[in-house]
This record gives sequence, C-alpha cells and structure tokens, in this order.
Amino acid sequence: MIILVATLSSCNQGTSLQTYFVNNQEQPNFLSVDLPTSMLNIDQTSLTDAQKEAYKSIQKLNVLAYKIDTTNATAYKTELAKVKTILNDPKYEELMRGGNTADGKFMIKFLGKDDDIDELILFGNANDKGFAIVRVLGNHMNANKIMTLTSALDSADLDSSQLNQFAEFFK
Repeated sequence: MIILVATLSSCNQGTSLQTYFVNNQEQPNFLSVDLPTSMLNIDQTSLTDAQKEAYKSIQKLNVLAYKIDTTNATAYKTELAKVKTILNDPKYEELMRGGNTADGKFMIKFLGKDDDIDELILFGNANDKGFAIVRVLGNHMNANKIMTLTSALDSADLDSSQLNQFAEFFK
C-alpha cells in the first residue's frame, strides 16, 4: 500500500523539463540539439582554476527551441505557457533574469544547491522569434564558477556547424 501511494504521488508532480524535452524534440516547429562540451573548443590552458573546475563539471548541453511564425502564434503561446509553468515550480531556483519586451526576456535557473548544481537552465524568448531552453547537465556544478566561464566562451572557437543549424532555425 505504501509503495502504491508513493508511486501515485510521484507521478502527480507535473511535467518535468526533461519530460517536456522528450515529448517535443521531434515535434513540428521545434529544434532539438545535444551539444557535448568538446564542441566549445575552449583552450583549457588559458583558464583559471575555477574555470577549469567549472568546465570539467559540465557534461553536455541539451537545447530545445521553438520557432514562431505567422501560422503557429497560438501554438507558440501555448508552448511558452507550458515552459513557464514548468519553470515556475519552486524546485527550480532562480539565479538571474533580464531583458525587455522589445528584444526578449531571459532567465537562468537551476536544480540542486548553489555549490552542487544538478542542472542549470537557460531560458530565453522573443515574441517575434520564439523561445529556446538550454539544459546544462553535469556533476557537482557550482553556480559562481560556472558564471566565470562566460569570459572563456567569448574567446572560444565554437564548432559552427551545430550552431549554424540553431541560428538558421530562427531566421
């Protein structure tokens, strides 16, 4: 009886972000890309110790994007509302948010503790382009150390083949 109650209550916790990804990765108007950290081509010799630790803690990035056009504006609003509902779950801690209604908005959230993040979530949307969600997956990621990687990414030699696919999707 206890197992049945535990099973029923765990199934009734709403859709997770991972489930949303799986359910939509093959759907029309969506683009799904898995990016290994090796694609970033970061010169690790120039990283600080904190940046090296952060880089090594990241395993991969899962990207799911939805492109809006004149034929799917209603569906876009529905999908955007679903994502916002998922991310409003208190289990997702907010690190940062910003943007504006003209250019678009973004937020950064995470699962876990500040010094032991299980999943970092980057979410951005622009009502004339669509939205994108990036799940940064890894082991023992640290929020402060991950944020130090942004300067290293500015000088990284990114593998443009997969990024071009993503950029073309929003044109």
